[in-house]
Amino acid sequence: MAEQQFIMTQKGYDEAKKHLQYLQTTKRQEIVDRISEARSHGDLSENAEYDAARNEQTLNEVEINELDYKIKNAVIIEENTDTSYVHIGSKVRVYDEEMDEEEVYEITGSTESNAMQNKISNDSPVGKALLKHKVGETVKVAAPDGEYKLLIKEIF
Repeated sequence: MAEQQFIMTQKGYDEAKKHLQYLQTTKRQEIVDRISEARSHGDLSENAEYDAARNEQTLNEVEINELDYKIKNAVIIEENTDTSYVHIGSKVRVYDEEMDEEEVYEITGSTESNAMQNKISNDSPVGKALLKHKVGETVKVAAPDGEYKLLIKEIF
């Protein structure tokens, strides 16, 4: 079975490696120190601080494993400055006529997406719909709650 590949920009790859290093060193040690401190408080069977630290340790190890897997299976894409069509790395200004609002999205690989920063994955419904289209084109987005249209106003 082929390994899953994760599309990343060089910047995203570098940030992922930096975050992995932080999780493996700094955060892991902070959690170990919290567990040690909680143990010193005595009975572990009723020690919520100990339980919380152990849960955080588990979550940290899961995140380390997932990020390590993504980094090992990363496909780094070349930076592309072509603004004639939407591609990974493009910033796109779109207009949703139904909602009467404009939005700017940056198309990224799945590991770099961040909804709070309007960085959307190329695998997301909006990302898939926008890829390879040009300014002036209207794309249909297949969303879980129904289809809607976006007009591409600018690519930068």
